[in-house]
This record gives sequence, C-alpha cells and structure tokens, in this order.
Amino acid sequence: MTTLTRSRGEMTYRTGVVLVLTASVCWSAMGLGIRLIEVANVWQILFYRSLALLPLLWVVMALRTRRNPLGVIREAGLPGVLGGAALVMAFTGGIYSIQTTTVANALFLFTAAPFFAAVLGMWLLGESVRRATWIAIAFAIVGVFIMVWGGFALGRWHGNAAALMSALGAALFAITLRWRKSGEMMPAAFMGGLFAVVFSGTICLLADYSFALPAQDIGISLAMGFFQVGAGLVLYTMGSKVVPAGELALLSMGEVVLGPIWVWLVLGETASLYTLIGGAILLAALAGNALSGLRRKPPPVTLG
Repeated sequence: MTTLTRSRGEMTYRTGVVLVLTASVCWSAMGLGIRLIEVANVWQILFYRSLALLPLLWVVMALRTRRNPLGVIREAGLPGVLGGAALVMAFTGGIYSIQTTTVANALFLFTAAPFFAAVLGMWLLGESVRRATWIAIAFAIVGVFIMVWGGFALGRWHGNAAALMSALGAALFAITLRWRKSGEMMPAAFMGGLFAVVFSGTICLLADYSFALPAQDIGISLAMGFFQVGAGLVLYTMGSKVVPAGELALLSMGEVVLGPIWVWLVLGETASLYTLIGGAILLAALAGNALSGLRRKPPPVTLG
C-alpha cells in the first residue's frame, strides 16, 4: 500500500492534490505559447487549440473506460453538458477580458474563482469548506493583487465583467466535476473542447478571420491544445474526484505564479519585484492549504 493510493480503484486526497497542481503547471505555459505565436488572434488560437484537445480526450476516455467513448459521453448526462458549457464560459470570458481590460485587472478578478467554487460547493453540493481553505483563498487574492499592483486600473467595465464570468465558469466547471465525483467526468472536458471549436469557429467565420495561418502558429496552437490545455484538463478532472470544489479552483491558481517564470526562462522577460512578492504569497497559500488538508487525512475515494 503506497502513500498515494490505498488500493486498486481508490484515490487519496494527496494524489488528487498532486494531479491538480500538475494541471496548473500545464496551464501555466499558455502565456509562453501565445507569446511565440506570430499573427493568429485569440479566436484562431482557441479554434486550433480546442481542435487538438478533442482527439486526446477521446483516446483518454477510451483507455480509462475500455469502452466506446460515445457511450461514455452519453452517460455523462446533464453534468457533462453543463461542465462543457462552463468550460467554454471560462475560456471565452478569459479571452474577452484580456482583449478589453488590462491583464492585471483580468488576473486579479480571476482569483474570484476559488471563492465562487467554495460558495457554490456549499450551496449546491453540501461540501464543507475548511477554515484553512478560506484563509488560503484570502491570501491568494492578496498575493495576486500584489503581483498586478503596477498595472491595476479601473479598466472597461465589460472587460472586468468578462473576467468575473471566466472565474465563474471555472468555478462551475469544478462544481460539475464534483457533482459526479464517483463517475467518469472526462466527457465534460471533451464537450467543453467541442463547444469551444464550434463557438470559436463561428466567431472566425462571422468576423472573417482566416483559418489559413502560418505553420508555426497552427503548430503552436495545436501543441497547446494537446500538451498545455489537454493534459491539464485530464489531470484536473482526475484529481477532482477527491479534492473539494473550492480547493480545486484554489490549487489551479498555481498557473498565475508559474506563467511569468516560463516567459522569463525562455524569452528572458524579467519579473517585477511585486510579481515575485505576490507570487511567493500565493505559493505559500497553496502550500499551506494542501499541507493542512494532508494532516486532515480524508478517506480515499473509490473510483467508478
């Protein structure tokens, strides 16, 4: 019996935390990928990124269930459809907010996701929220505020509203995963990718954005869909079986800290002192919440 899993078919809280934190590492590469793209706009990126996401999730569902994924998708039912819609809400709200308000505003407002998830988890799922998690959420908000202090402004109200919509979408996605934590919820991520392809493709057609892009842009967008978003969603969905909704959204905030680090390592962009201080506070909040959860030693969950 290992420290990560108790027996075949069971998953411990520690395993779930590791999976969700690893997902945030995958997602943190988004900023670097976008910086390396030459001409594609956000809707073209989202289209090709989501297109690459679908075959990965299809194969993962087939391997995990050893069944035809179509049947698995049908069985996901309403939680799967709502989860997919919530994921598109998170994607599109994030894109629109970055287009129409400052990046600092968007990043700060994204930190509402753990709060939304904790409240909705209590209301809709009856999940209790530990005091340590509420404290960690508060410190996370302070940390991100310090990170973006230099660029924080009132911004345009609809851009700020879109950032909050993105945070709500991320929270709702976490809620739908927890709705059927003992069942297979990878279809929710698949439907999110499918809805995103349709939505972004429609935007491109209506706005006359060409699908013919430089090979480098298409390649990077596809790689982001497979490795950055896709792998992250697989790990996040698996970890959601044992990690409460509020903590899911909180742990995923690790991408805010790591994003500037990858840009610095690869492109040499330096981070400000505020970014380093705020990032350290945010990391401390994530680590403190995870360690307090491990001391609580919640029982393992039997996987469906």
